[in-house]
Amino acid sequence: MSCKKYGVWKRLGSLLTALCFFYASGAQATKELPYLNNRAPLQPLQFLELPIGAIAPEGWLKEMLVRQKNGATGKLDQLYPQVMGGRNGWLGGDGDQWERGPYWIDGLLPLAYLLKDKELIAKVKPWVEWSLNSLQPDGYFGPAKDYPAEQGIQRDNSRDWWPKMVMLKVLKQYYMATGDQRVIRLMTAYFRYQLKTLPKNPLDHWTFWARYRAGDNLMVVLWLYNITGDAFLLDLADLIHKQTFDYSHAFLNTDLLSRPGSIHCVNLAQGIKEPVIYYQRKPEASYLDAVDKGFRDLRTYNGLANGLFGGDEALHGNDPVFGSELCTAVEMMFSLESILRITGAVTYADQLEQVAFNALPAQIDEQFMNRQYYQQTNQVMVTRHMRNFSVDHDGADICYGLLTGYACCTSNMHQGWPKFTQNLWYATADKGLAALVYAPSAVTAKVADGTVITFKEQTTYPFDASIRFVLETKSRNATRFPFYIRIPAWCTEAHIKINGVTYQNEKGNTVAKIERAWNNGDVVTLELPMQIRKHTWQQNSVSIQRGPLTYALKIGTSKKMITNTQDPVENGATYYEIRPLTPWNYGLPNFSEAQLNEHFKVEQTALAGNYPWTLSTVPISIKATGKRFKRWQLYNESAGPLPYSVTYGLHLDKEDSIILVPYGATQLRVAQFPVY
Repeated sequence: MSCKKYGVWKRLGSLLTALCFFYASGAQATKELPYLNNRAPLQPLQFLELPIGAIAPEGWLKEMLVRQKNGATGKLDQLYPQVMGGRNGWLGGDGDQWERGPYWIDGLLPLAYLLKDKELIAKVKPWVEWSLNSLQPDGYFGPAKDYPAEQGIQRDNSRDWWPKMVMLKVLKQYYMATGDQRVIRLMTAYFRYQLKTLPKNPLDHWTFWARYRAGDNLMVVLWLYNITGDAFLLDLADLIHKQTFDYSHAFLNTDLLSRPGSIHCVNLAQGIKEPVIYYQRKPEASYLDAVDKGFRDLRTYNGLANGLFGGDEALHGNDPVFGSELCTAVEMMFSLESILRITGAVTYADQLEQVAFNALPAQIDEQFMNRQYYQQTNQVMVTRHMRNFSVDHDGADICYGLLTGYACCTSNMHQGWPKFTQNLWYATADKGLAALVYAPSAVTAKVADGTVITFKEQTTYPFDASIRFVLETKSRNATRFPFYIRIPAWCTEAHIKINGVTYQNEKGNTVAKIERAWNNGDVVTLELPMQIRKHTWQQNSVSIQRGPLTYALKIGTSKKMITNTQDPVENGATYYEIRPLTPWNYGLPNFSEAQLNEHFKVEQTALAGNYPWTLSTVPISIKATGKRFKRWQLYNESAGPLPYSVTYGLHLDKEDSIILVPYGATQLRVAQFPVY
């Protein structure tokens, strides 16, 4: 029994061709291969989506989903009735028929079926049923009225392509959860309508959004092809790709990602996956290379320590007081999940965890009721004030509220955790299972010759380095199948044990394959030693990372609810401001990573309760030292320009003890530090 490296792939372009696929034909789900793979001539996949319901959240992750149910996700029709109430166009009413209703259901539906919650499923059903019943003889579906004048669109626009793209994602998920064949009939008719209509009314005929976000449309077209095999869908895929903004060319041959203001940040977060989606249709290495380069350049010119990039709303650069939109976080997560399943590349799973465990929890409050439109990486005062954003919505952008800034995020934030849960586990083309992203969960799936097994993933990761996979099966005989586990790039060497016995050590940035005969009760233990690391950013500032978590200065806070008499319709009746009670203008010593691990002390406690994302409940911190930079002060109620590092002792205070905590548990913080 050997544990083979599944790869350290030096070049994404050779990734899929290097894989050994069990079924080269890549046909639809069959008795032999029960999960949907790509049908020829599409490039076959190694990692296959599991139906919604196969993966169950556990531990702190389940708590996140339950809080969504009890918070804004489960109650948005009551909290935001003017848009999500019965007059919504996607319920047949005369109200909003743009993206916001589908956005909400795009998160509510997977949440409902992951939790197997009848109340939430009942909320989802009217939206699905109305959409399915809206199919017209020409193949169009959805609202058919012109958009209200306040949308700012002046011509006949009821058939704009963009909102349907979101509802297509909803219907795909509904089919994965229920198998309702009406979804297949509607999509087939609608995609015939698209193929006929797009030549005269292209993606940007009504609004420009569809041209940048059509990767979502393309993804569903290819998914339907794998079910039906209808050849016209391949023609439609080619047409959609041709009309979509050319991300491959932009990433490989232009200055798009180094030029501030060049692209809307949510368009980029959604669209960055399109070349990889199309790679399934035309498996040319340039598509993978383009996205690989795109992510590298995005980090270089606009990257932030939370895993996202400066974009408020346009691409803005890498100053840690520039904003990053909540829609960007959840759309980037979905793009990374989509890319990961196709490429299997560890780098995308690493970044997915970084966004999920840092940016996402920091931007939504613990009751899942209030959120920020923008977050700042160095965020030292949350107040209503005009800041240096490329688009500022009356100064309310970073205040925590239901509607502050702009309400698209109110509708779109709900997809983050449910889709993250749905992408923890994958079936594999060689009849096994893969754990590519880590969080407490359980998966039940068919392996080998159709044997049903359950893996329970027992962990408090990302706060702890240990993950236990406990196998449960009713089979009396041993079952042979491969089990894949990801070793993150930040891990120098991982340790794998089976039933308490050392099995293999694996270097980072790979996917390990364990193929053996498995019995009920077998336990795989994965240890991912975490060292303190530093990363360099703007003005030679540094961030501190340990495992997938970025650490930030712990700042005392004072929180106050503000009754909004200025513009309650746009920014909500109330919102919250947060001010610092302790100093924030600290820098860190210019230590090497070896010195950081010697002088900074990690302190870990048991997770009290199941919610880790507050200063009072987070189970891990780092005791460190720092000095205050006297001339680093507020500017426009944000942290002023970063002092250039390294300084030579000028204008520094005495050395103090400070506490660093996981970024995701903070509302005020400094996460990119000057050094001395």
